[in-house]
Amino acid sequence: MITQLILRALDKKAIWLVAVLAIIAIGVPILNLVVPEGNPLHIPNYAVPLFGKYLNYAMLALALDLVWGYCGILSLGHAAFFALGAYAMGMYLMRQIGARGVYANPTLPDFMVFLNYKELPWFWNGFDMWWFAFAMVLIVPGLLAFVFGFLAFRSRVTGVYLSIITQAMTYALLLAFFRNDLGFGGNNGLTDFKDILGVNVQAATTRAALFAASAFALALAVIICSAIVNSKLGKVMVAVRDAESRTRFLGYRVDNVKLFAFVVSAVLAGIAGALYAPQVGIINPSEFEPGNSIEVVIWTAVGGRGTIVGPIIGAIVVNLTKSIFTSGSSYIAAGLVILIFSGIVAVASGWTKGLIVIAASVAIPVLYGLYQLALYGSFKLPALSDVWLYALGGLFIFTTLFLPKGIVGLIAQWRTMTTKREQHDRNATSPAEVEAGVDPQPNPAE
Repeated sequence: MITQLILRALDKKAIWLVAVLAIIAIGVPILNLVVPEGNPLHIPNYAVPLFGKYLNYAMLALALDLVWGYCGILSLGHAAFFALGAYAMGMYLMRQIGARGVYANPTLPDFMVFLNYKELPWFWNGFDMWWFAFAMVLIVPGLLAFVFGFLAFRSRVTGVYLSIITQAMTYALLLAFFRNDLGFGGNNGLTDFKDILGVNVQAATTRAALFAASAFALALAVIICSAIVNSKLGKVMVAVRDAESRTRFLGYRVDNVKLFAFVVSAVLAGIAGALYAPQVGIINPSEFEPGNSIEVVIWTAVGGRGTIVGPIIGAIVVNLTKSIFTSGSSYIAAGLVILIFSGIVAVASGWTKGLIVIAASVAIPVLYGLYQLALYGSFKLPALSDVWLYALGGLFIFTTLFLPKGIVGLIAQWRTMTTKREQHDRNATSPAEVEAGVDPQPNPAE
């Protein structure tokens, strides 16, 4: 019965996506742990947490898409919910260190000993138990979203004003968590994790298990979001997005609809952050930076907002490209990525837009080189890591202007064009029919 309810809630794309995620959750650990290192199919140890991080980002983008793509709430503060979930998990991991820290204190984490804490702060109590920490991963982001959303939506704050105060919220948390006396490690944050659920967090098997957990968590998030958007509540959410005032005049409690979507989105973001912390090995206040929330918006826009699949594709594609740009790769590798993207744009949306992508990609480093020539007398191309932020901003602008439906929209547009072309070819008159005088579109009245 539960299976039937789930299948009814999922659309065809979501079912395929869940199946792919299940295969990935099983396949990647096998390729890492079972396949020997010399085999071309072997996935190295460093790549497993990197791929897991991509899946956590995808889950964060999906959480944002639930409120932005389906409810019309552009949140620029979702990094706060992600970071709070990560801090809740980090507090549990810090309590697991015990006497194995630098100062060998069985109760206080190393940073508290260094800062002369005499006792554990009250809000750290309970984080030595895994079930309490996991509960806080859900409760803390959800409670913050409930309080914030209740006040904002009841006051009917909408549009750019709501976006600004969500950004102000995450910036306020950034400043608060930077303080050493708050009890969260200050600027250095929480790090040097050793165990999770009694096993070594650095072990290859543990990292593979965390990757699998990330994939299954993303699959569960897909099921939840698909169930919501395909329900009657989901139709009301879309109505709120497209015509909020009209939906309110029809008698719907728009505030409650927004609040529900916002809280669910925050909880999903917190889960993504909790799985992110043990895989990267550190959590610090930089995760609250407003720029991180803006990046999530870019991932969602590039993939295609208002879809379940789009944000996941956008988060993985953009972060994979970021790894190529910032890992010391050559311009050849970056050029291949640009050519692939421009080719997709050209096929789906016309060669003019594809050429614009190539021209813009070439213009950024060339202009930088000319700037260096004018300033220092030598033409010098920038490092790819220096270009990344410009490329990311340019990608967002290009997506907004030319690809408002993102990558998923491109694929749908290409499929529509292909279908129309095939239909036109079927209805076209062959040369033999032309010679025989066959009318390609006979009049039914005749």
